[in-house]
Amino acid sequence: MMNAYELIKKKRDGRSLSTKEIGYLISGFTNGRIPDYQMAAFLMSVYFKGMNTRECRDLTMSMVTSGDSVDLSPIKGFKVDKHSTGGVGDKTTLVLAPLVASCGGIVAKMSGRELGHTGGTVDKLESIPGMRTDFTRDQFIDITNRVHVSVIAQTGTLAPADKLIYALRNATATVDAIPLIAGSIMSKKLAAGADGIVLDVKTGAGAFTPLYTDAVKLAKTMVGIGEGAGKKITAFITGMAQPLGYAIGNSLEVKESIDTLNGSGPEDLTDLVLTLGGEMLVLSGISQSQPEAKEVLKSHLANKKGAQKLKAFIEAQGGDPDVVENTDLLPRSRTTILLESDSSGFVQGIDALEVGMAAKILGAGRQTKEDTIDLSIGIVLNKKVGDSIQRDESLAVLHSDGDNAKIDSAAKRLLGAYTIGPEKIAPQKLIHAKVSGDTVEELNP
Repeated sequence: MMNAYELIKKKRDGRSLSTKEIGYLISGFTNGRIPDYQMAAFLMSVYFKGMNTRECRDLTMSMVTSGDSVDLSPIKGFKVDKHSTGGVGDKTTLVLAPLVASCGGIVAKMSGRELGHTGGTVDKLESIPGMRTDFTRDQFIDITNRVHVSVIAQTGTLAPADKLIYALRNATATVDAIPLIAGSIMSKKLAAGADGIVLDVKTGAGAFTPLYTDAVKLAKTMVGIGEGAGKKITAFITGMAQPLGYAIGNSLEVKESIDTLNGSGPEDLTDLVLTLGGEMLVLSGISQSQPEAKEVLKSHLANKKGAQKLKAFIEAQGGDPDVVENTDLLPRSRTTILLESDSSGFVQGIDALEVGMAAKILGAGRQTKEDTIDLSIGIVLNKKVGDSIQRDESLAVLHSDGDNAKIDSAAKRLLGAYTIGPEKIAPQKLIHAKVSGDTVEELNP
């Protein structure tokens, strides 16, 4: 007879678990037979010892079968989804989903909350006044059929094992383990019922897979799982050495997303949206190639059809669509503090992980899984890699609730995230590679 203690010990010692053993652990944790502390020990053993390809597949499917799968067949047309492995300032979905929908794509997406040092799409959306993400399946389908885009929170019945493990990983420093990332992402994607999936796998200091080789391994693992389940799926390896865009924090990232759809967003965020969105249109059969798809997306940024679709999306989910025209309606922090540089020169690096942790210290993220988030708190960078900076010039602005202890701690950490030197250097490339099937295609050499 199986028991959790023996299986934890087996994985701790580096041995592989059988399909039945993995199923026993996941089902036992989901139904409450296996307590948090034993699952935490198992997660830590996976973090250190890893899983082979078969174990990763079994872990994923055990999470899928722990609850319901969503039948999206009542939604007319090809349903396409996008998922990021998480990064600092990664508000891509907020721009991408309405923009792709404005081009004829159908985006039916279930998203998560903050994890580790990264923000969550659901938290960001909920900073829009009135915005809901807690719809039933039928409501989700109705919104998608009417607007061609809907983003809701993962329900308790959809891969419930993942929802429980997701929160536990966040509190036990086991977020950045390839098998756990792959299982978490793909269980939700497979259970959520999309026909096509575009994955954004981050690499760099602010990613859960900082090493490029690990990011490629994760991408290939997830693509293999998705193809095995009959999905059209592509992954891109993208950079997270420094934050994406300038804003970090929920309402601040919504504002930057709106600016992007209105044509004045950061270059790196726009470039990433065009690449991922282009692939979503190709998988959907709307465009025949990436160059063709990018031109369509660019035109819908220029004529603001993407922004208009965002308004329709917000209104359909109970939010105030006027935020698209007036971002002052978003939550605003009690106070702002300038972070000044202590030297002159050029910004040569920004450690995205440290920036994410500084925002979390301020209150933009959770310290425990029960915490609530102040949606107005965060950081806006004034300088990024390659920019010149003078001593006492502002590197960033901290948006705070006024807690001086948090401000001092966050400011120290944020200042330490910057590397300033005498020579100007170019930022690391943003889009590294495309993974489809067994092929890894290097991009933008």
